[in-house]
Amino acid sequence: MSLIAPVELTPSLHDDSRKQLGAFLRSRRESLDPQRLGMPRSGRRRTPGLRREEVAMLADVGVTWYTWLEQGREVNPSAAVMQAVANALQCSPLETRHLFVLAGLPPQESLQIPQCEGISAGTRRMLDTLMPQPASIQKPNFDIVAWNDSFCRLMGVDFATLPEEDRNCIYLYLTHEAWQSRLAHPDVLPTFVSYFRAAMAEHRGDPAWEDKLARFFAASSEFESLWHQRYEVRGVENQLKTFHHPVLGVFNLQLMYWYSAPRNGSRLLVYLPVDEAGENALQWLDSQR
Repeated sequence: MSLIAPVELTPSLHDDSRKQLGAFLRSRRESLDPQRLGMPRSGRRRTPGLRREEVAMLADVGVTWYTWLEQGREVNPSAAVMQAVANALQCSPLETRHLFVLAGLPPQESLQIPQCEGISAGTRRMLDTLMPQPASIQKPNFDIVAWNDSFCRLMGVDFATLPEEDRNCIYLYLTHEAWQSRLAHPDVLPTFVSYFRAAMAEHRGDPAWEDKLARFFAASSEFESLWHQRYEVRGVENQLKTFHHPVLGVFNLQLMYWYSAPRNGSRLLVYLPVDEAGENALQWLDSQR
């Protein structure tokens, strides 16, 4: 039995959000392996991934309704149906949240989370006590609002001399030669695009976020191209980061995140050594005071 009642068309979804929703659904559908999901082999597949009718079957919804949803038509999905679609498309928790936001539905957890506004003197002292570990505090839009000296030396940037609007780790990667050279890896830009797409989903129509995206486009045609051509979303996570330093060479540090709120709060980033090369690098950076 289908989870949905007869289709009811409503003007509830903004045109751009519906287009983004359709693009995301297609991207997820085309990324799935039919054999891994137990789909029967029935003729030659003209496109990669699942067919629309297969997604509809897995989600227990009508094929026409799902097709309209993917085409960006003005359908009005319920939370139960959207969760079924997310399950059929094997969405991660982050991707499911992104799907709900684009569909105009409240995510499972409350969005009324207090934001971290401003940086206190105590927070600045905390960053200093973390020395020689590089550390910074970022907003959800990747603006850097506080840092310690080790982070400046690690990235080759004196943040105090930069205009406030330029203190954004994505913008710096796009425009600052030293910052970009420290992160010389082919996946950095696509990763930044997927990070910002996921973060921006809950701020569509917010002039500050739209202006930030336009600034990235103006700074890098490659960023804009990836934004329009690849539909991937990723959440920031603890990971091993590789740095390229003009004096120290190549070394790895473990990036750790702590959050001031469960979601959408500013986050503390600390880089920790994982081996002797990392230990030596941080000691050398600390000696450059």
